[in-house]
Amino acid sequence: MNTDAQEVQRLAPDARQDAMTTVALVEDSAPMRRNLERMLRRAPGVRCVAACATAEAALEQIPALKPDVVLMDINLPGASGIECTARLKLQLPDIQVIMLTVYEDTASIFSALKAGACGYLLKRSSPGEILEALTTIQSGGAPMTSEIARKIVMTFQSPASSAGDAATLSAREQEILDLLSQGKVSKEIADQLDISYHTVRVHTKHIYEKLHVRSRSEAVLKFMAEKKSPATQVTDRKR
Repeated sequence: MNTDAQEVQRLAPDARQDAMTTVALVEDSAPMRRNLERMLRRAPGVRCVAACATAEAALEQIPALKPDVVLMDINLPGASGIECTARLKLQLPDIQVIMLTVYEDTASIFSALKAGACGYLLKRSSPGEILEALTTIQSGGAPMTSEIARKIVMTFQSPASSAGDAATLSAREQEILDLLSQGKVSKEIADQLDISYHTVRVHTKHIYEKLHVRSRSEAVLKFMAEKKSPATQVTDRKR
């Protein structure tokens, strides 16, 4: 077995789980699409349910299939991958989208995350890294390459300009959002704070509403940006 195949076997989601991780591809390059589809089809615990060449095809097929995860290219003919992501999230709010692209400029990264993407990988990522990202995102994480993560961190090293929506969060909501920003999933947060999983979900819903966001990634990014601002004073409130 070659190195890539060994990585696919080692890092694929656990095939012993009753439910397979269903994945859809949106990629206009036929060779890249075939390679990704082949990789997913041979990975245990994964089922590729669609391989689309355009955003239009994805918007027609994916809502009916309801996959767990979409691997999405940005630069598509017609509507972009970012627009496709935003429109899919409107129809399927719980769908997880990982951008898989050659673009690593800050504007593309933030546009994708704002549209609802929960992860951002470069196309040069290995098969093992892509499959590990599927496991990470299914566990509530936000997979990103080290280069992308560094760009995001560097962006937040510049002070934000003014106070914002984070000031409306209660002390408990701040606590939960801070733990979310550390990559913890709802069950881990519930255990750490000694509250129920349902309570964490309710608080998370309120966080999204107060920050005017639609995803965990957007919430964390907005909270971190406002937290950096000297003008933002997030006050303690009753839990």
